[in-house]
Amino acid sequence: MRVVAILLLITLPIGGCGNGKPTAQSAAGGLWQAQLLGGAGNSSGFSFNTQFTVGGNGALSISNFEFLNVDTNVSQNSCFPINGGSVSGSMDLTQNMATNGVTGTMTFIVTAGGNTLTLNGTSVTGTIVGSTLSDGMATGTWSLAGSGTGGCVNASGSFTMAQTS
Repeated sequence: MRVVAILLLITLPIGGCGNGKPTAQSAAGGLWQAQLLGGAGNSSGFSFNTQFTVGGNGALSISNFEFLNVDTNVSQNSCFPINGGSVSGSMDLTQNMATNGVTGTMTFIVTAGGNTLTLNGTSVTGTIVGSTLSDGMATGTWSLAGSGTGGCVNASGSFTMAQTS
């Protein structure tokens, strides 16, 4: 009985440590800017600003989204409206409690007019400072499933998304 009690006392602190997932998730919000490389025609060179918070389950709550280089001339079609249409995403982050470093993955999806832009972030990094993510950076690939509306065609490439505040 004594041995069991001692083993329980030893394992309780280990089991309670965790991996810092809730802290990393809530710290990752803020303003981010993305630059997409590759593609063709109207489906190339996208860049955008976005602002979001990350819930404990990893879902992004997006409060602002705006393409930086969408043609706003109403007499011409474009792949997406400047505000992107419907925007959603998720981040799955883990904090290394010893170094405060953050690693993880992300998905970011923009849909409008039958066009879907998907960013698959295979690497998200940064450092937790206090209760905020600092120097957040996501890299990965993007793909566009275009309907042809506004000149959008199927395309793909790479992206970098950096936290700006």
